[in-house]
Amino acid sequence: MSFSSLTSALGSSSVQLGFHSNFLTEALHPSSKRKKLAFRKFTLSCSSSSSSDPLLVKAAKGHPVSRPPAWMMRQAGRYMAVYRKLAEKHPSFRERSETTDLIVQISLQPWEAFHPDGVIIFSDILTPLPAFGVPFDIEEVRGPVIQSPIRSEEGLKALHHIDLEKLQFVGDSLKILRKEVGEHAAVLGFVGAPWTIATYIVEGGTTRTYTTIKSMCHTAPHVLRTLLSHLTQAIANYIIYQVESGAHCIQIFDSWGGQLPPHMWEQWSEPYIREIVSLVRTKCPETPIVLYINGNGGFLERMKGTGVDVIGLDWTVDMADGRKRLGNGISVQGNVDPACLFSPLPALTDEIQRVVKCAGSRGHILNLGHGVLVGTPEEAVAHFFEVAKSMKYDNSSQNHAFEESKLVV
Repeated sequence: MSFSSLTSALGSSSVQLGFHSNFLTEALHPSSKRKKLAFRKFTLSCSSSSSSDPLLVKAAKGHPVSRPPAWMMRQAGRYMAVYRKLAEKHPSFRERSETTDLIVQISLQPWEAFHPDGVIIFSDILTPLPAFGVPFDIEEVRGPVIQSPIRSEEGLKALHHIDLEKLQFVGDSLKILRKEVGEHAAVLGFVGAPWTIATYIVEGGTTRTYTTIKSMCHTAPHVLRTLLSHLTQAIANYIIYQVESGAHCIQIFDSWGGQLPPHMWEQWSEPYIREIVSLVRTKCPETPIVLYINGNGGFLERMKGTGVDVIGLDWTVDMADGRKRLGNGISVQGNVDPACLFSPLPALTDEIQRVVKCAGSRGHILNLGHGVLVGTPEEAVAHFFEVAKSMKYDNSSQNHAFEESKLVV
């Protein structure tokens, strides 16, 4: 999609940015033998050929690319008029996110409008919960509600191994998305991290204080560890299912990991994410994994220890500082402030260029530092992707990955 405002925002001059413008488990049943999950046979496999990888996957792996690939968290949603119109016909979020044809239609709305480099499945981090024994509802005002929170050994008995047959709508949707976008973009799957999912299961829904689950770290640590271990196995299996169904790349959202002090995150979140990465690597060694934490300024070095391929930076972290702290051996994603999309387009252009310059020419996926905000102008979203596509890395800098590039207008 092209807008005349892009020309006025960029100007007629060639822009260079060091690049040229062109632009339950054994923890629950220790005496029982772990059931071996029998995955259905899929035509797609977890292996990936780097030569045919989409641009986003190449950047995630740290391979040379011609420009920064771009997508947005929450790029399908209420800011789009076409989504709001569909939501009027299908007011239930569960229906929209658990019905194959609606999932595909909504996931493809931003693809058809803006052609981002990543198409993420329209879903929710809570979607797999009923498949392992945790039913939930979504209420208009309260949001997600879990009627029977798990806070005791008795509550743990409700958990069972994840039944992927109950998530067939996810697998079917990913297969269709993969076919629809071909190799023109990466299809992204996602999951919630064990700690983040556990906050909903323990608190009974959303919370601002996290007092119940934080208290459990001290009053019932064995119960919480058992819950987290069960979630770890279920989420790992769910990721593998998504990859075998067509996902090129997976993002793990530890959305509420930032509510923990760093030393507690090291104890109650990091080990479980690291275990997920290890389990997925055994089946899908070539699939890039992104880790995002909201409010992750105090966690960057610790996040690297999980073994993921890409660290998503939120907008409160300076990209140059984040790149310096993480080093050159890992890719980064982000991190334009979502509020910048409400700014004049020339200001948005400047911010995109600043972020890309600070990230360097190797191992960067352009994104927002959080999800697209409700009310964001669609013209600004289109402009974001136009600017990203109009950039081209200076090939001479590819041999000096992460070097800061000169900005020449």
